Amino acid sequence: MAERGFVALAFDPSYTGESSGEPRNIASPDINTEDFSAVVDFLGIQKNIDRNKIGIIGICGFGGFALNATAIDKRIKAVATSTMYDMTRVMSKGYNDAVTLEQRTKMLEQLGQQRWKDAENGTFAYGPEGNKALKGDEPQFLKEYYDYYRTERGFHNRSVNSGNSWTATTPISFMNMPILTYIKEISPRPVLIIAGENAHSRYFSEDAYKAANEPKELMIIPGAVHVDLYDKLDVIPFDKLESFFNENLK
Repeated sequence: MAERGFVALAFDPSYTGESSGEPRNIASPDINTEDFSAVVDFLGIQKNIDRNKIGIIGICGFGGFALNATAIDKRIKAVATSTMYDMTRVMSKGYNDAVTLEQRTKMLEQLGQQRWKDAENGTFAYGPEGNKALKGDEPQFLKEYYDYYRTERGFHNRSVNSGNSWTATTPISFMNMPILTYIKEISPRPVLIIAGENAHSRYFSEDAYKAANEPKELMIIPGAVHVDLYDKLDVIPFDKLESFFNENLK
């Protein structure tokens, strides 16, 4: 986007990567929504920025947080998501909302017990690190994640999904705070939602699109899977993103 004339700022979420904060590798709907508003704070006080022309792009889980931030932060004038996840939905209900109330209750009981263990130990336990090798019988989307996070394509030893793991109790707040509750309040500001035709996550984008008010647009990329929209420059619709923001940040 910078090559196309925009002032662009990319950031690591709080408590991860190059961003500061302790404990490391913790996330929450509130923290990660606030990350976007903090960036808007910073951009809006720069001398070379028109604070009335700020838009945001959210990718994967930060697509959902971008929508949540735009709903409450009226300084954001346009929002685009790419290959988005609703992390509160998937953590509380599982993929395709398959988690039962019994399973959810059991998970929350286990997480509550883990909080006591953390308090007794005076430190946070971390979840298991992602698989370093595939067995071959994993779902296709996990193979696609491996192809991105565990190869030179996207691996970084300070990336949570590559070389580390989240705190074991990170899911708790996600299971109780649905982030798209106020998505209709983005309107009348425009929403562009981009998803891959063959992405396992496509339903998140389609449901967010249905829930949002106009003006809105859903763009499905033929043949693309979820991770294609992370880094494949010939698949990511940069022309569309450029025209969307040029038109809506006038």
